[in-house]
Amino acid sequence: MASGNATNSFTMRLIGAAALDTAIYEEVEADRGATGQALIVVVLSSLAAGVGSRGFGTPSVGNVLLVTVIAVIAWAAWALVTLQIGGRIMPEPQTSVDMGELLRTIGFATSPGLIRVVGIIPAASIPAFAIAAVWMFAAMIVGVRQALDYQSTARAVWVCFIGWVLSLLVSAVLGLLFSPPVS
Repeated sequence: MASGNATNSFTMRLIGAAALDTAIYEEVEADRGATGQALIVVVLSSLAAGVGSRGFGTPSVGNVLLVTVIAVIAWAAWALVTLQIGGRIMPEPQTSVDMGELLRTIGFATSPGLIRVVGIIPAASIPAFAIAAVWMFAAMIVGVRQALDYQSTARAVWVCFIGWVLSLLVSAVLGLLFSPPVS
């Protein structure tokens, strides 16, 4: 999808990131100007999770906002843990750690999460969130592999898996602390 020295549009980057196109991940990694775009992708994906969560029976605006905020925090936790694990605990010899590059690639790796908005339809909630989770995990692997210059996809899988588990724990704790009591 990426062509030569040309920069793809934001929409093409979204599509390429969702298609797991390594050239797109390399492009956003190198483009310091894509940091804002990556943040927009994270916010839109998190908002899609919030809106899609209505299909689970959380009709209030407050609950939608809570899910949105938790999704952003979960992504930030995953990003931070990934940076530490991938760049400091499990680097390869050629690994170069640049927080901006990593944040841009894994920001775009949340693009498959946009499908969570389909979860607003109650019968589609579980499939939409499950598909998005698996797809985002695969995109995260590509983003981490490219940003940390890994030769080994297996190492990127492990880094992402460990980061994912730890970020899920953070999300669960936040959900328990801030969710309304069940009566």
